[in-house]
Amino acid sequence: MIKQTPMETALEHILTNAHKPAIASYLDAHPNELEEAVQLAISDKQPYAWRAGWFLWSYLKLNDPRIKGQLQGILDVIAIRPADQQRELLKILLLMDLDEKQEGPLLDLCVRIWREIRQKPSVRLTAFKMLVKIAKKSPELSNEVLRLSRDPYLEALSPTARRAIARLVQELKIQ
Repeated sequence: MIKQTPMETALEHILTNAHKPAIASYLDAHPNELEEAVQLAISDKQPYAWRAGWFLWSYLKLNDPRIKGQLQGILDVIAIRPADQQRELLKILLLMDLDEKQEGPLLDLCVRIWREIRQKPSVRLTAFKMLVKIAKKSPELSNEVLRLSRDPYLEALSPTARRAIARLVQELKIQ
């Protein structure tokens, strides 16, 4: 077993030395540390920040009330975090119902990420998923999101990513 360093919290240690089931068991046994996990996820303290976001996305439930009060913190930092961390934070936000005040800046951010064709495809795809989610809630945005689903924005994507975008576009059209 790898020993915890003196500068590392117990949560930081388990995040970097355990698999998801063990991390989940730890947080189930220490629910008061969920706030620390969210704070790590929005921090710039690597490698814990990315790992916390990666874990939280699979651990949290839809509209999880335990983090409702921390959504603004996620929204406040997402634009200034590295691409991989942005993706994990967006995935957390995809689980949550946001209000219109929160969705506006998030919509703008996701459009910027999506339009940046040199950005990592996984980050762009996650941003596009958020655009579709927002457009489903606010149908007046559907045409704009559909315009974003065309070339040149698709050129840099793999065939698999293009198929995922096509499925999302179809969902938006059906709605």
